[in-house]
Amino acid sequence: MKARWLAVYHQIDPLITGWMARYGISLLRISLGIVFLWFGVLKFFPGLSPAESLATRTITTLSLGLLSADAARILLALLETLIGLGLMLGLYLRATLFLLFFQMLGTITPIFLFPHEVFTHIPYAPTLEGQYIFKNLVLVSAGLVIGATVRGGRLVAEPPREGEARGESGS
Repeated sequence: MKARWLAVYHQIDPLITGWMARYGISLLRISLGIVFLWFGVLKFFPGLSPAESLATRTITTLSLGLLSADAARILLALLETLIGLGLMLGLYLRATLFLLFFQMLGTITPIFLFPHEVFTHIPYAPTLEGQYIFKNLVLVSAGLVIGATVRGGRLVAEPPREGEARGESGS
């Protein structure tokens, strides 16, 4: 019985990993785009985004007061919406990813500008706003993976070569 299940597994596994390799990057790009579009659209409506206050104060501080909180909110809404649409539609991906990484630099600055709002106990206990900031590590990582495919790179689902352990090279 065990041998039969093992045979079924070995038959199904390449199909599943092949599907993941074929569609994984596109699904990652689209889902990341949905997150940016959603969060960006929320910022067009004052008071709907839980990160609005911290984000607008950060932008106002970084602009040395040249941008009001309202202008910062609208600018951030436009930026995140543009990033979301670029990712979802797969348009101008290099420029879209540049904007994503630029925006992500802005999202980490409250850690340094407003540490007492980002942590309840510096540096190990983030507030809800701090958790919101730290989850951006996942968004940056997703952007890196997508960026690796902009010039034609792709995921490849192939079994490890004889004598190689999973995830290790032969060197």
